[in-house]
Parts: sequence; structure tokens; C-alpha cells
Amino acid sequence: MLADIGGTNTRCALVGTDNAPRKIQVFKNRSFANLTELLAHYIKSQPPDCRPVSGKFAVAAPIRADSIQMVNIDWQFSTESLRRSLRLEQLQLFNDFEALAIGLPNLTPDDIRQVGGGNAAPNQPKAVLGPGTGLGVASLISTHDGWQAISGEGGHVTLPAVTPQEAELIKELYERFGHCSAERLISGPGLELLHMTLHKSKAIKAARIAAQAEDGDEQAGATFNIFFELLGTIAADLALTMGALGGVYIGGGIIPRHAELFAASGFRRRFETKGRYGDYLESIPTYLIVSEHPTLAGLAAATSG
Repeated sequence: MLADIGGTNTRCALVGTDNAPRKIQVFKNRSFANLTELLAHYIKSQPPDCRPVSGKFAVAAPIRADSIQMVNIDWQFSTESLRRSLRLEQLQLFNDFEALAIGLPNLTPDDIRQVGGGNAAPNQPKAVLGPGTGLGVASLISTHDGWQAISGEGGHVTLPAVTPQEAELIKELYERFGHCSAERLISGPGLELLHMTLHKSKAIKAARIAAQAEDGDEQAGATFNIFFELLGTIAADLALTMGALGGVYIGGGIIPRHAELFAASGFRRRFETKGRYGDYLESIPTYLIVSEHPTLAGLAAATSG
């Protein structure tokens, strides 16, 4: 059994004979009291001959010990207790973007869309990040034994300002929260906060801001462009930190739904604006992951490994 457990949705699947995810179902987390109830519901919906005996789950949380505390939903669970409750013989947990990183080498040209120039260097580090309920970050390096994913909590790095407007925004949020992380603005809730702070407006749901931007609304469009440019800053910092000459990949639940807005935005220009290292970043390609369930595919790749 595979499960991609995010802050808002959980995607479940079984691994088919071709090692591809099948019987995929997507659930709203808030429809269930806890994670065990959600996963048990999925298992019960399958025929008896399809009952899973092991599981690989991707979780939007740090994976450090048996006890897992999710950040963007009030769910806490024990890995071992979850395994026993679901009657699985084995259960392995991954950070959600770690699982996404594992699947990067298997992405096909149909699974990605390049934004900007650059060419991926073979066997060089790759990086992946993307906003959803939070901001996920991971990387992938080549070793003698194959590719190795590296998870982290890069979404919580301090958000830097590049323009005076961004400096004012971050200053206002610092005074309010005490720290302005990248995730504070580069996420679904962050998009709402960005729009409200930027335009001194009432709170508007991210989906509505997106719809307005798609319809050409000037304020919503301005919000999205700053959102994309901030992501470009963090993506470039990640590329420099990891030496991601193999490419930077953008995933998560928001950007793929707005591919045209993203491609036309200042993301790539901001990505390359690094002074003396502009040429270095120009050589690194940035890709938008457009496949439907890439994290489940990453978990399936981990299963095959």
C-alpha cells in the first residue's frame, strides 16, 4: 500500500504488478477523525484479495522517530501503532518531498514542463520544492549505489527580501509572527496571507485568488507574481546550496494547477538574478512537474528499489 499524506489531502494506492500505483483514491483529511481511520477506510474499500501486507507512506512532516507530529494538520501518530492498527507486516515512512525526489529520475518528458533555459547535467544533484498546504523541499544525489534522496525542512528557512516591497511585507510579518519563514508566504495559506497583507484586504481563500488571477484580475495577478518570484528566490538558494546542476523541479499542490501563470511570471528571471552567479543559475534548468500523482510514483520507485 502507498499513501501520500499531506496537510489537506491524502492519496492512497496499491502497487500493481507493473510496479505502478493503481486503485488510487484521494481523501479530504478533515473528513476523518485521524489518519488511522482514513487509511483503514481505504483498505476496507479494497477486495479481500487486494488487502495490503506492507506499506510505504509519504508524510508532510519530519521523519525522525516513531512519533510523528504533522505541522499543517493536528495529527500525531506512532508509526508502530499505525502499522499494528492497519495489520501491516511492514511499514516504512518517508518525508513527502523525499518520496517525490526518489521519483525524479523516472519522470518522462510528458511528466514535466521546462520553464526557462538550461540543460540538466547527468548524474548531478537534483532539487525539488513546491508549495501546497506547506512548502516542501528535498534533494537527490547520485552515489555509487544509485540515487539517494535527502529530506529536510527547507520550507522553514528565513524568507529573504530582494525588493523594497518584499522587505516591507516581511517586516510587517516579522512584527506579527516573530519570524517570517519561506512557508509563511509560499504555501496555500501563505498565498492568502500575502494577498491580504499586500493589498490591505480582507481574507480571501487561495482558490478564489487563483480564479481571479486566471480571469485577469490585477490585484490577484500581482499577488501571484510576487508569490512566484519569492519561490524563485528560494529555488535559486536551494540550487546554489545543493549545486543542483541536474535541475530544480517544482511540485506541490498549487503551481501545477496554474502552469500558464507560472510560466509567464517572473519566477525564472528571479531564479537567475544572483549577481556573479547569474550565469551559473542560467545553466540550471527548472521543471514544473505536471504528472498527476508524482509522490505515489516516487513511493512505487522506492518499493522497486
